[in-house]
Amino acid sequence: MCGIIGIVGRSEVATALYDGLTVLQHRGQDAAGIATVNGQRLSLHKGNGLVRDVFDAAAMARLRGTIGIGHCRYPTAGGDGAGESQPFYVNSPFGIALAHNGNLINTATLKREVYAEDRRHINTDSDSEVLLNVFAHELGVQERMRLDPEHLYRAVAGVHARCIGGYAIVAVVLGYGLVGFRDPHGIRPLVIGRRDTPAGPEWALASESVALDILGFKLVRDVAPGEAVLITSEGEFHARECAPARTHAPCIFEYVYMARPDSLIEDVSVYKARLRMGERLAQKILRQMPGHDIDVVIPIPDTSRTAAIPLAKALGVEYREGFVKNRYIGRTFIMPGQTERVKSVRRKLNAIELEFRAKVVLLVDDSIVRGTTSKQIVQMAREAGARKVYLASAAPPVRYPNVYGIDMPAATELVAHGRSEGEVQDFIGCDWLIYQDLADLVAAVQEGNPELQAFDTSCFSGEYVTGLSEAYLEQLELLRNDEAKARRRDEAAPARAG
Repeated sequence: MCGIIGIVGRSEVATALYDGLTVLQHRGQDAAGIATVNGQRLSLHKGNGLVRDVFDAAAMARLRGTIGIGHCRYPTAGGDGAGESQPFYVNSPFGIALAHNGNLINTATLKREVYAEDRRHINTDSDSEVLLNVFAHELGVQERMRLDPEHLYRAVAGVHARCIGGYAIVAVVLGYGLVGFRDPHGIRPLVIGRRDTPAGPEWALASESVALDILGFKLVRDVAPGEAVLITSEGEFHARECAPARTHAPCIFEYVYMARPDSLIEDVSVYKARLRMGERLAQKILRQMPGHDIDVVIPIPDTSRTAAIPLAKALGVEYREGFVKNRYIGRTFIMPGQTERVKSVRRKLNAIELEFRAKVVLLVDDSIVRGTTSKQIVQMAREAGARKVYLASAAPPVRYPNVYGIDMPAATELVAHGRSEGEVQDFIGCDWLIYQDLADLVAAVQEGNPELQAFDTSCFSGEYVTGLSEAYLEQLELLRNDEAKARRRDEAAPARAG
C-alpha cells in the first residue's frame, strides 16, 4: 500500500506535496519521493525513510515548479532499496514521472513484452516501473509532434488493455500537465480536489480525501474506475472513461484498516463505516453470548477505536483505554518483516494495569492478519491481571493473500489460513474469539453509498475480481514471504550503506 498525490497549482507546489505526503504517511513508511515540473525541466528527489527524513531544506529548494507528484511507499512488490522508491522517470516520449499505488498481477508477462516488443529497459524489480514504461510506450506509438487529451486517453486505454491488477496512478507529462487514472475495477482509491484562487483553479489528485482537506482543496469526486483525468499546466480539466465497463469493486480493507478515519472514499465516510462495523459486531456478540460476562471493552489502538466505542455501548459495558501507544513506533502491519513486527509490539504498546486487573476484558481489533501481534497483546492483558481475555475482530478472518497492493501476500503467514476459528483462538491464546461476518462488513460500508454493489473482499473470501491462477499464488508465496523479503533487505543493505 502506498500514498500518492499530484497537484497542478498557480504557484510553487513542493511544500504542498510535502504536507500532503505527511498525512498519507500511514500508507507507507519505507520511502518517499517528489517530482516537480518547472517549464520543460523536471526535478526529482526521493529516498528511503519517512517523509520528514527524506526531504531537507536543500532538497525542497531544488523542487521548483507549479506541477508535481508525490509518493510514500511500503513494499508489496520489488525490492527494498532506494532504487525502488518513487516517482519513477523516463525521458521518452516527452519526459514522464509516475507514482503508483497498487500491484500488478501480470508483471512477469509485461516485463517480457516491454523488453522484447516495446524495446524498453526495466532497471528495478518494481511493477511500478513496468507500468510507467507501458504508459510511455502507449503514448510514444502515437503522433509525437503534438500532445493533446486524445493522445493521453489512448495511452491510458492501452495501459488498461495490458495491465491487470489494482492500481491508482498520478503522473506528470512534460509539455502537458498532470494525468491520473485507476484500474478498471477501481480497486485502489484516487480522489479529485479543487481549490479556487484569484489566479484561477488549482487541482489535486490523492489517495485519500484527508490530503485534500489539509491543503484546503474541496473534494470534487472520486476518479471513476477506468477513467483518465487530465489537467493541463494552465489548469484545464479533462476526463474520460478509457476502459470497458467492469465490476466496480473498491478494496474493502481500506475501510477496515488502511485509510484514515477522516477520509471519504467512494463517498463513504471511513469513520462512519467503522462505527457501523462496531454496531454489527456487537449484535453478533449478543446473539452468540446473550448473557455475556464482559466487564470492559478495550480497543487495540489506533484503528479499532472507532468500532470499539459503539460496540461497548451496544453491549452495555464500559469503554476504557487500556493501552498507551508509543507514537514514535510505526504501524506494525506495514513493518517490512515479521521479526521486526514482533519486536515492535511491546515497544509500541504498554498496558494500564488498573483497567485489566480482575476483569473480564473484551479486546477489539480492526482485523487479525498474522496473529502474532494479537497473541502478544492477549498475553500482555493477562500479565496486567485480566481474569479473562476475549478478542473481537471488526473484520472477518483473513484467510487468503491480497494481491492488489496490501502486504499480506503469503498465505502461510495468515493465522486464519487453513485454520478454524477455534484453532485461531487456541493459537492466539484468548478465552473467546469472535470475528465479524463478511456480509455484515460489506453492509457496514455499503450503507454509506448504496450504489456500491461489490467490493474486493479477496483476502476474506478468496474471490479475485480480476481472476487469478493457482500458479500465480504459488509463485507469490515463494517471492513475497517474510523470509524472501529479509533476503532482499540483506542484499540491499550494502548498497544503502554505500
